[in-house]
Amino acid sequence: MKLPVIKTIQRTCTPEQIETALAVLESISEAPSLKEPEVDVIGELISNLCGALEVHEMIADGMSEKDAGNAFMKKVLGSIDR
Repeated sequence: MKLPVIKTIQRTCTPEQIETALAVLESISEAPSLKEPEVDVIGELISNLCGALEVHEMIADGMSEKDAGNAFMKKVLGSIDR
């Protein structure tokens, strides 16, 4: 996950657009002809899109964009440390 990518997605796409992109990527990831590096890239894109959705939700709940991004990354880093 990359916060700059997540912020760009969150700023330029609606939640509906993100959900559509997620559905497409999840479908594509099932293709048997994909090689492991391609699946890894799709997984990274899915992670960033999911992160952007979470940031959208935090902002909708009243958090500032900056605080939402920071809170999301703290959550991610906290789960990595476990």
